[in-house]
Amino acid sequence: MKSHSVDELLRHLDGVVTVDREIVTVRDEAALRDKIDGLIQTAVFSEGLVRDTARWLIWEIAQGLGIYPASIHQLYMAIGRGDVPTTFTVPAMNIRAMNYNSSRAVFRAANKHNVSAMLFEIARSEIGYTGQRPMEYTASILAAAIKEGYRGPVFIQGDHFQISLSRYKSTPDAEVQAVKDLMDEAVAAGFFNIDIDTSTLVDLSYATLDEQQTTNYTLCAELTRYVRSIEPEGITVSLGGEIGEVGHKNSTVEELHAFMQGYRRVLPDSAEGGVPGISKISVQTGTSHGGVVLPDGTLAQVKVDFETLRDLSRVARDDYGMGGAVQHGASTLPPSAFNKFPEIGTVEIHLATNFQNIVFDYLPREVVDEAYAYLRENHKDEWKAGKTDEQSLYSARKRAIGPFKAQWWNLEESKLAEIGGVLQEQFEFLFDQLNVKGTRDVVESVTTRVVIHQPKPAEAAEAVAAEDVKDLAD
Repeated sequence: MKSHSVDELLRHLDGVVTVDREIVTVRDEAALRDKIDGLIQTAVFSEGLVRDTARWLIWEIAQGLGIYPASIHQLYMAIGRGDVPTTFTVPAMNIRAMNYNSSRAVFRAANKHNVSAMLFEIARSEIGYTGQRPMEYTASILAAAIKEGYRGPVFIQGDHFQISLSRYKSTPDAEVQAVKDLMDEAVAAGFFNIDIDTSTLVDLSYATLDEQQTTNYTLCAELTRYVRSIEPEGITVSLGGEIGEVGHKNSTVEELHAFMQGYRRVLPDSAEGGVPGISKISVQTGTSHGGVVLPDGTLAQVKVDFETLRDLSRVARDDYGMGGAVQHGASTLPPSAFNKFPEIGTVEIHLATNFQNIVFDYLPREVVDEAYAYLRENHKDEWKAGKTDEQSLYSARKRAIGPFKAQWWNLEESKLAEIGGVLQEQFEFLFDQLNVKGTRDVVESVTTRVVIHQPKPAEAAEAVAAEDVKDLAD
């Protein structure tokens, strides 16, 4: 149960965790695992100072146990140098729904198979419609790691920190500042991995590739500089760029060269050991976010251009020293496709929709019906002409995650366990296919641990205003 005051919160942890001013010490880890459920409930569903204190306690407890937010930059650069082989593809998992329960399933699978090469991520759009600001997102993941007895680096990523094309056209400075503000919030919350997505600004109407990519690489370089100015001492935040908007035309090696050559002209130190640049590049090779929904609500089969992806990864490593190329929109691919990504040297793959599908498939029928009724009443503007009700519901149902968060988090334990078990099976399958089993030793050998303590909150943090995210990618 959640606590309603700081005193009640500390009594909840009495004899298990001690707090001496800003020093938090775990006295009984076994008992803590029983108490952590109430602590994360407070961190997510309480308000004001007691909420923020719960989040601080989770962060500090995790640090004391050797569970720490980290940057995957060093691993990717080691891959780019050839020090680590390109034999695995890092899964980047967008945990949208029932974060604590879902992340517990990830850590159970990771513990079982000695996995450390994995990313938890949430996009700018998802932060909006799932109702998870960065500090809450981090608290849920760290609490899940504590609950499951995980140890080591935890890579938390801001996915698609994207520039809205429409807002950039009308108020460019304000839109860029909005992304910088989100970066401030995310880095402070332990998001030491950020995908900069300015690919929305690629303009294919220009004649040359450089002209098409100019705004993209110029603004990506500006945001790179900004992150470097706010990252904690000792941390090099892992940054990614993007050369083609997912769901549009496939990327080419020539576009990669145009982007990277322009990026290095604008940010020359990134090639000379000064300001570190991006460590990976996101590309388009045939997928789309959420998949293509057929009239009956099922998904169409999608084909990935694996040869193009192989070439882009090779050039990213050989010519620019990055870890490789990143595949987006992949969770709805057929199961037989996943083992191909490590075979061709893909450094990272983004997975989201299928985890959401599992949650919806296993929620009680009456809970799904209630969510669908809400969507029909509040998001009917997203129903498109020529689309069936099933197609429209499938596309819109992610927007029920935030409004129904408390209800779904507090389902009966047996139902939470059932959903968590199915998710764990899926994570284990992906870890096997992407060949990240047994990666803990190599990841920890190249990842520098930086101990970061957060200040104990003295007053409640100001709420961040919600933004319209309907035109942003997941």
